[in-house]
Amino acid sequence: MQERKRLEQAMANDTRIAAMASDLETLFELAREGEDVSGDIEREIKALSAHVNAIETNMLLNGEHDSRSAILTIHPGAGGTESQDWAEMLLRMYLRWAERHGFEAVVTDRLEGEGAGIKSATFEINGENAYGQLQSEIGVHRLVRISPFDANARRHTSFASVFVIPQVDDEIKIEVRPEDLRVDTFRASGAGGQHVNRTDSAIRMTHLPTGIVVQCQNERSQHKNRAGALKQLRARLYEFELHKRREEEKKLEDAKLDINFGSQTRSYVLAPYRMIKDHRTRLAIGDVDRVLDGDLDELMHAYLVWKKTGKAAGDGDVPE
Repeated sequence: MQERKRLEQAMANDTRIAAMASDLETLFELAREGEDVSGDIEREIKALSAHVNAIETNMLLNGEHDSRSAILTIHPGAGGTESQDWAEMLLRMYLRWAERHGFEAVVTDRLEGEGAGIKSATFEINGENAYGQLQSEIGVHRLVRISPFDANARRHTSFASVFVIPQVDDEIKIEVRPEDLRVDTFRASGAGGQHVNRTDSAIRMTHLPTGIVVQCQNERSQHKNRAGALKQLRARLYEFELHKRREEEKKLEDAKLDINFGSQTRSYVLAPYRMIKDHRTRLAIGDVDRVLDGDLDELMHAYLVWKKTGKAAGDGDVPE
């Protein structure tokens, strides 16, 4: 069913791109005949570009956990009410993003700030590829604005950190494929009776992807020894996967510790000019309100391209 859904989506994307290209050809033909359709052409090109970017984004989401749902945590930086209000603005932005994409958002923990904003928030965003897209949000987010809490209307800089982890099932599924095994038989040694020692009933099983080797030779039957070796292998693979998961969790925690206020990954400037700048991809967006209302797709797409290819989306720096 998942494969069918994927293929149906691919066919739908192909049909939509063909229809949009056909509409553009018609508009260009009308333009050649002298009609003023420049606004329609610009609108159609933007729509086609956005659709192609969305397809490319899904193609870039091929990491081990990219397809999973996500758990986000937001913490304000130093600055009291200012930073707490900024943290709440970020929370609203991500909840609006989830709503735009039809994802389920569940706030599991929220600590209200003193006076305004939040001291922290943890929430789930449940949906396919949620974690893969939200990886772009990990880091420190910096806000520059005229403070609504300052009676003298001075400009303030606030920070908040965003941390994202994938939702991982508690159950570890162990699949042992026959093509991943090398099975060797050999003559058992030691106690066990004449029959055990005179036939090649012992089993040595090697799991090729991991290099784990187990063997069983305590039964007279090669079939029973094979079953025993497979049981041992499943247990060893479970231990292997559990260790790998713990290592991944440790890496995520280490990444969280590396986030410190002042090493921002993205800046949101509302005064004296209006601009959002991602410092990794160098993508700058002037429509601040659209982004703060949850339209993060352009930023996420640029991050995925940068992560995959190292290619930045924009050049130049935004003034501080």
